[in-house]
Order: sequence, then structure tokens, then C-alpha cells
Amino acid sequence: MDIQGMEQMNRHLTEHVGQVIVGKERTIELIMTAIIASGHVLLEDVPGTGKTMLAKSVASSLDCTFQRIQFTPDLLPSDLTGIHFYNQKAGDFEFRAGPLFANLVLADEINRATPRTQSSLLECMEERQISIDGSTRQLERPFIVIATQNPIDNQGTFPLPEAQMDRFMMKIRMGYPTSDESVEILRRTVAGRSVDDLTSIISREKLLEAQRTYQSVQVEEDLLKYIIRLTEETRRHPELSLGVSPRGAQALLKASQAWAALHGRDYVLPDDIKMLAEPVLAHRLVFRNRVRQQEGMAERMIQEILSQAEVPTENIGTASGR
Repeated sequence: MDIQGMEQMNRHLTEHVGQVIVGKERTIELIMTAIIASGHVLLEDVPGTGKTMLAKSVASSLDCTFQRIQFTPDLLPSDLTGIHFYNQKAGDFEFRAGPLFANLVLADEINRATPRTQSSLLECMEERQISIDGSTRQLERPFIVIATQNPIDNQGTFPLPEAQMDRFMMKIRMGYPTSDESVEILRRTVAGRSVDDLTSIISREKLLEAQRTYQSVQVEEDLLKYIIRLTEETRRHPELSLGVSPRGAQALLKASQAWAALHGRDYVLPDDIKMLAEPVLAHRLVFRNRVRQQEGMAERMIQEILSQAEVPTENIGTASGR
């Protein structure tokens, strides 16, 4: 698959998912960007905004194994990873794989599970492996977690720890639809259109090929320094107790490459980095005053840093005849 093929794939998927999801083209593209870059996605918003439906629609469009896990307070780590059980007929212990052994995992309402259960995702999200009873089992690629959660101040939820948040490439807010979009949603409700009507349009092989292709996207040295400037500014900010980690800088780089490839370019532009900075970096910031953490201040701070940072402008996208 070449860059043009990735652009066509992106357009085809956005249109396909758009048969069910109204007015979320940019959100769909962000999710696809994370998937291509082998990153995990956290969808956050109030109940009823279509988080689960969007995740299921994207999963239905990909010809990969899929598991949905409904997170609840009584969910145990073994319910996710699997267990060893004694088979009386065979006279030996056997392993029964949990739902994490899939290509795409929908972790629905992830913040309703206890911290102990949430922590069982740490190893598999970062290293694509699961350690059970002293043995390590590799997860088949691609392995992507798409999690949903309600705002952390809702009753009966457990805030995700910083280490867990840092493993999500992007955190995306759904937002309410516009008036026209709401009318279209009702029209499709009357017509009975649902996620079940979607079929897979991208094979696992094509997805793996796209995950290799995007890595050939060129990033100028000035843009690498630009990413580092943005992340270092978050570490120096007096209102923050925790800024963006090196993993966050890597995530912004990979997301920018994948976004460029999905839009038909073999080079990254400064605008790619600026557009992706908020969904990739904002959820990694930890404020000294935790009240400000819940006021959307992280997103505003990223925009403030972007407005103040010097943007590379020379020779971007012009080398080698681009």
C-alpha cells in the first residue's frame, strides 16, 4: 500500500462509518490515525453522545477480531486476561484466554472498574503482551484498545491513574451534535439504521500494511525540535506538577506521520502537529490544583503553548520535490 492508497482508505472508512455516525468526520479520522499509528484511544464525554456506537462502528468496518468489555466495579483482572483451569478429562491445567486476546478491544466505561482492574491493562497496552501465572503471552497485532468513559466527576467512577492515561495516544471528546445533525440523527433513527448494517471494508492485512507504510513519512529536523519545544514547555509550566513525557512526544510524532499519510502526503507539516497536539498531549498534563484538571484547562493550556511557540516555516515539504 502506498500513500495514495492510505488516503483512499481514510476517505472510504470515513464515508462508511458516516452511514451511522452523523457529523463526526474529524473524530473518525483521529481514531483511524491512532489505529494506523498503533495507538490506543480514550473517548470521553457525558452519557448518550455516541461514544460506544462510534467505537463499534469503526470496529465493524475493520476485518479484525473484536471484543467488547463492559467495565463494572466487580470486574476482576482475570476477567480480562483469562485464567488457567484444571481440565479433569485431560488431567492438566489449560489456559482460557480472556477478551483482551483480540485485535480491537472496546473497553466500555473503563472508569467504572476499580484501579486494580484498570491496572491489568498497563502491560498489554504498552508491550502488547500479558503475563499470567508467571508466563508471558504475546498479543496478535494489531492490538488496539478503544476505551470510553464518562467525566470523572460522575458518581460511581474511578479516575484513571496518570500511568494509564499516558498509554492512550489520544483522548477525544465527542461533544453534542449541532441542531441539523440532531435532526439527521432522528431521521436515521426513524429509518432504523444501526451499527449492525455496517460490514468490514478494511482487511487485517491491509491495516498491518498501512501501519508499516506510514512510518516512511518524512519529518524534517526542525519539526522534531518543534515537538520537543512543545513538550518541554509543559514540563516548565508553574501550574503543572506533571508535563508531557517522552512517550507523549513520540505519540505526537507518530500521530503526525499517520495523519499526513492518511491525507495523501509523505511529509509532515507544522499544521499536522498543531492540530494533533491537543488530543495527543492534553490528557497527559497534571495540574497542581486538581480542581483545574476538571475545567478543561489542559486543552486551553496546550493551545496557549501552541500560540507562543515558534513554528518552523522554511523548507517544510519542499525537499526532494515534495
